Amino acid sequence: MSTTLDWISAPVASPLHGDVRVPGDKSVSHRAVMLAALADGTSRIRGFLEGEDTRATARIFRQMGVRIEAPATGERIVHGVGVHGLRAPEGVLDCGNSGTAMRLLAGLLAGQAFDTTLTGDASLSQRPMRRVTEPLARMGAVIETGAGGVPPLRVHGGKTLAGIEYTPPIASAQVKSALLLAGLYAQGETVVVEPRPTRDYTERMLATCGWPIEFSPGRAALTGGHVLRAIDIDVPADFSSAAFFIVAATLVPGSEVRLRGVGINPRRTGLLHVLRLMGADIAADNPHTAGGEAVADLVVRHAPLHGIEVPEEHVADMIDEFPSLFVAAACAEGVTTIRGAAELRVKESDRIAVMAAGLRRLGVHIDEAPDGAAIEGGRLTGGTVDSHGDHRCAMSFAVAGAVAAGEIRIADCANVATSFPGFVHLAQGCGLVLHTG
Repeated sequence: MSTTLDWISAPVASPLHGDVRVPGDKSVSHRAVMLAALADGTSRIRGFLEGEDTRATARIFRQMGVRIEAPATGERIVHGVGVHGLRAPEGVLDCGNSGTAMRLLAGLLAGQAFDTTLTGDASLSQRPMRRVTEPLARMGAVIETGAGGVPPLRVHGGKTLAGIEYTPPIASAQVKSALLLAGLYAQGETVVVEPRPTRDYTERMLATCGWPIEFSPGRAALTGGHVLRAIDIDVPADFSSAAFFIVAATLVPGSEVRLRGVGINPRRTGLLHVLRLMGADIAADNPHTAGGEAVADLVVRHAPLHGIEVPEEHVADMIDEFPSLFVAAACAEGVTTIRGAAELRVKESDRIAVMAAGLRRLGVHIDEAPDGAAIEGGRLTGGTVDSHGDHRCAMSFAVAGAVAAGEIRIADCANVATSFPGFVHLAQGCGLVLHTG
């Protein structure tokens, strides 16, 4: 492994301070490009995340005949081709590391007249796709997977889709979104009833683009045969990216950090509720709406944390933030218990195993469970940990280094560029001692 992929995070000598704007929301950026490409007319996207995942999505739509301009960093001008205007691409469509792109595109491409093949990097090529391909097959889609239900996905076009009512066995915004995007091309009504409400970015953006859709927490329904209109989209700052700074400012004594314009969609901010239950001091200032999404400045001040039993009703609303919660729990007084989070086993890595192994190397006592862990808080030592190529685990261990007794070397951090290419620079600006090693 090249040392250029490693980070070294060292204890800080003073409080963290800063007025920070983290990158645009990854989930919103993906969906903005997809729906703008299918709209009639030209859409302008501001605040677009300049990460490898979202750029992969834009590149895929360019391969299918959509003209997308990038006049400035964080901006895209998308010249929509209409719901039925995509063209057959030359070659495969490479989603890189993005499970969001692959799962949503599986639904969208199932309704096209042409065949496509979706591929990804080594990590994505191990992630489960049957949770999407099986309900899409019920709608009439024909999608072949690799052995064991993993990528590549070979999507056969020219199929007639029919709407279904479906309840996923696991609450997943990606599965829901894939079915809704397939529903744009289906005859009749497509209904998704969730076992637990998940983020509703797709529903909100479809409605903003003029597609008739009914949705409430845990349910969404639409019919095919309509059109999408072009809109201007302001992408809020990504809550998942803000989470690392929220935890860091909470843990480092004397800290106060303001995070500007963060998206606080209630289906995304379970971490806020859980950290507040643990004793965190997080205020929402200047609440407003941008691009149909709730947005606020988050002001975070240091506060001592205590362990809790994490309420399961918040689990689906913080599935991407669990690595940073593991670090907060490792620094809290007492035991924090997490259950109902089996989905963490099949993210970019097995995040329960990766975080547990790393924190044990730093002196933390953790009992793993199939769907979570019990984490006993205490003093972190220095040491060497492995992020296993998982961007969120890498950034979480970087936060841990700020309050550890010694330096933490974090291996395999290159994939941070998929979601947060400027993380090291912003972290240093707030006072974190972080560099490549």
